[in-house]
Amino acid sequence: MMRNQLRIVVAKPGLDGHDRGAKVIARALRDAGMEVVYTGLHQTPEHIVSTAIQEDADFVGLSILSGAHMTLFPKVVDLLRERDAADIEVFGGGIVPEADIAPLKELGVAEIFTPGTPTQKVVDWLRGRAGGKDSAHVLAGRERTGGI
Repeated sequence: MMRNQLRIVVAKPGLDGHDRGAKVIARALRDAGMEVVYTGLHQTPEHIVSTAIQEDADFVGLSILSGAHMTLFPKVVDLLRERDAADIEVFGGGIVPEADIAPLKELGVAEIFTPGTPTQKVVDWLRGRAGGKDSAHVLAGRERTGGI
């Protein structure tokens, strides 16, 4: 299967019930020509990872306002590694204190976007981070095996 655009799974892990920011990001990514799968509220890390693998995602974007970012973000990264899907990069946004950003990155979260970040900055970061996924990676039609 060939595709020519980045595919991003946007998810709201845990008990956080506010998804306006996630929907704004999802819309901005779609408007920028990316394929977006929004999983909805109250998702488990396991469900997010299964969806990312099933959808052959290039990135997972997590949005959290509940304060559980130090638990939920690393759990998604760890599960992707366990499922041989570490090439799916995780980025996040929401209420994440500045002091927690560096530790999250050390744990494998690629980037954190805090409130007020322009959506274009997220779009530009994804395109830059893709490092050719828009062409070589995506056009190669990488398919995942195993899974769900």
